[in-house]
Amino acid sequence: MRILHTADWHFGKTLEGRSRHAEQEQFIDELCEIAQSENIDVILIAGDVYDTVNPPAASEQLFYDSLARLADYGKRKVIVIAGNHDNPERLAAATPIAIKHGITLIGTPIMQAVTAYVEKTGEVLKVAALPYPSESRLKELLTESQAEEVLQQVYQERVGHLFNKLCSGFSNDSVNILTSHLFVAGGRESDSERPIQVGGAYTIHPSFFPETAQYVALGHLHRPQYIRSAKTTARYAGSPLAYSFSEAGQAKSVTIIEVKPGAAALVEEVFLNSGKSLVEWKASSIPEIYKWLDERRDHNCWVNVEIASDGMIAMEDIQSIRKAHDGIVHIRPIYRTSREEMDEPHFSTLPIDELFTRFYERQTGGAKPEEELVKLFFELIADDDD
Repeated sequence: MRILHTADWHFGKTLEGRSRHAEQEQFIDELCEIAQSENIDVILIAGDVYDTVNPPAASEQLFYDSLARLADYGKRKVIVIAGNHDNPERLAAATPIAIKHGITLIGTPIMQAVTAYVEKTGEVLKVAALPYPSESRLKELLTESQAEEVLQQVYQERVGHLFNKLCSGFSNDSVNILTSHLFVAGGRESDSERPIQVGGAYTIHPSFFPETAQYVALGHLHRPQYIRSAKTTARYAGSPLAYSFSEAGQAKSVTIIEVKPGAAALVEEVFLNSGKSLVEWKASSIPEIYKWLDERRDHNCWVNVEIASDGMIAMEDIQSIRKAHDGIVHIRPIYRTSREEMDEPHFSTLPIDELFTRFYERQTGGAKPEEELVKLFFELIADDDD
């Protein structure tokens, strides 16, 4: 049986107000091609289909179109669980229609594994599916203690109990998979993930994954990665697109698992080509930026620009740079300020204009105030004295 594991689509998410919808459409096109070319039997989507509990209509339409294409009129099984960004009831609302096409939508935690017969291989798949298990979605108060270490222990024990209960129906003659959307200790985070743990309270240690699961399909962390120290193979598929500049340079992928009853899972990472890369430019001057623009450097990327500067960047330059490259998201000056310049040992001996200049430099990260601003400052002081 060949299973494709993906997660964290975040349909509806923007990059500082810039739409990613076209890139998400490209990803779905590529995903459908992979599912076809790799002879995928089952697709697992491990949560965070949407970026918000109230996604745009276009994002919902893209999701349902995606499910229909991936299921291929019921020829391929698709199982989706809710993540912390998803509205669990809204995600599962289409179940009456979806189930007829071999699509299973799970919004809130259920107490038994999903069983599916894969006709092409003649095998039975059992998926222990645990959507994002917050206290509110579990509909229970785990502890009244405010101590982080107490909450963490109680939470781990509760989730571990759910894992064991869900996996209790696993058998030697079925393919046994566990999937969940949560934070596992040892995982590497990115800025674009909404935290789901309070400190370390809602963190699960990988030792809580049951050995009976042949593979653990995880969602939440956007960097594709294995979880070490688990008793079985556990992996985050990662997000299909880079959603923050902390993910710049990350190779995005989906995970394919080939597995049969009673055997170890074989795991393959398939890299994605869809979507724009996020890159960072660190320039020593404005002319260097213009040189890169003339070279059409990273012309099809989202770009974060940092420019070394002794003062504020002129608005004309900012407008010109943005006009030349519509993928530029941020333009930030990095002020050249030495440690000695920032030292202020004897404030009382300094003239008032020098004090103001140093205060301005400190507040702006090293920029020099313009003469007009200093003049205005003195006028305000004079008015105050009157």
